[in-house]
Parts: sequence; C-alpha cells; structure tokens
Amino acid sequence: MSALSKQRVLITAGGAGIGRAMAEGFAAAGFEVWITDLNPDTVPNLPAGWRGSVTDAADEASVQALFTEIASVWGGIDVLCANAGIAGPTALVEDVALEDWRACVSTNLEGAFLAAKYATPMMKAAKSGSIIVTSSTAGQYGYPNRAPYAAAKWAMIGLTKTLAMELGPYGIRANVICPGAVEGPRMEGVLHREAAAKGMTRDQVYDGYAAGTSMRSFVEAADIANMAVFLGSDAARLVSGQVIAVDGHTENPDPKV
Repeated sequence: MSALSKQRVLITAGGAGIGRAMAEGFAAAGFEVWITDLNPDTVPNLPAGWRGSVTDAADEASVQALFTEIASVWGGIDVLCANAGIAGPTALVEDVALEDWRACVSTNLEGAFLAAKYATPMMKAAKSGSIIVTSSTAGQYGYPNRAPYAAAKWAMIGLTKTLAMELGPYGIRANVICPGAVEGPRMEGVLHREAAAKGMTRDQVYDGYAAGTSMRSFVEAADIANMAVFLGSDAARLVSGQVIAVDGHTENPDPKV
C-alpha cells in the first residue's frame, strides 16, 4: 500500500505515548489518521484532518460502535495499529489479585483481539491491509513481578501469528512490534513500582534496564512509530507473521544493578 494514495490508519490508544507518536508518524507519511482513546481529554482538539473517538478497547460494544462509525465515514481501513494496553500490577504471582490479572489481560489481549475481529471484514472486502499489534519484549522473555503483563503480551504474539496465517490469502499482513523500555510517563510508573517491589531506587532500576540492552539505552516512542509506519507501507508488502523488537537489543529482561 502506498502512503501517497491516502491510506487510512486506525490507532487504538492513540491519544498519548506510543500511540500518539504512531499517529504523528503516519500523518507525516500522508495517511488519514483516526485515533481512539479511553481518556476523553485526549480526543478533542486533534491536528487538522485527524479523527478521534472515545473507545474502550476491551469492551466489545464500544469497539463495534467504533467500526460502525468508521464504515460510515471512511468505508474501511487499510492499517490497524492495535496499540491499547496497560502495565498491570507489579507483584509476585502469589500477590496478584485476580481482578488485576483480568484487567491487564483484558485490555492488552482482548483489546487486540476485538480490534482485529472488527477490522478484518473490512480488510477482507478490500483484499488488502496491515495489522500491527503492539506487544512488548515482555512477550519474548519471562518477566519477574509482571506475570499478567507478560502473559498477555506473549498471547498477543500468538494471536498475531495466527492472524497472519488466516488472513494472508486475502492479501492482509499481520505483524508484532515489541517495544523495549520506552521513555515516558508510563515507564516512569513501572520504574517506581519495580523499585518499591525490589527495594531499589528508581535510578537503579532505570540503569538496570539500560544496562540490559546491547545499545545501553531506552528507546523513544518515535522509534516505535517509525517501525509501525514501515510495516503499514508497501515497503513491507511481504513482511507478515513477524515479531520485531525495537528495544536496542534486550539481553537481560530482569533489570539488576
């Protein structure tokens, strides 16, 4: 697909962080952009030409209403960025409440499932499309103190690989991006929670994450966005079923000092 033909991209949780960076990246590449977010404060006053909807990514009625609106306004979509997710609790398995487990798995895994479920018929009708799921390097390694998050992110990889197999005959691609430690408010929350759980300082945990990569660095949201734009473009026309980490090469998924 070509950005020059005004392809249409939907980005869930596009109001801030990685999702917002994706939206900006696709807009800069010439795509029509539609974002969703659970936070109503992020949807008004979007850049000119963008569309936005307040949507609960884990609620089927909310997602179904979103795609009904998209069908009415756009007639379909070309690229789906299933990006909605939450960090979930930071605790040992025996200390994780079932309610917190379910909330984390629902938002991350079921959010990706529902977005793909309702985007797929539109893409099949067009016989083309690209589905990009935001997982995590936690979906590639065990992740101490983050069992719900790691479990959901592993499952999102299985979901996406299955989508690639089911949808390939229709000209639809499906890939996973696995961000590493991304600079920003969400990661700051993780750093502080892990520090408290491990009896460390925030800076010690931060340094441990950076030291656990071969490039000794966190990544920026724009780095994730650049990969998403690539996967949504014709340059990646035969890239499907892949799990691509944008993480500076994680060597040690359990930060230590």
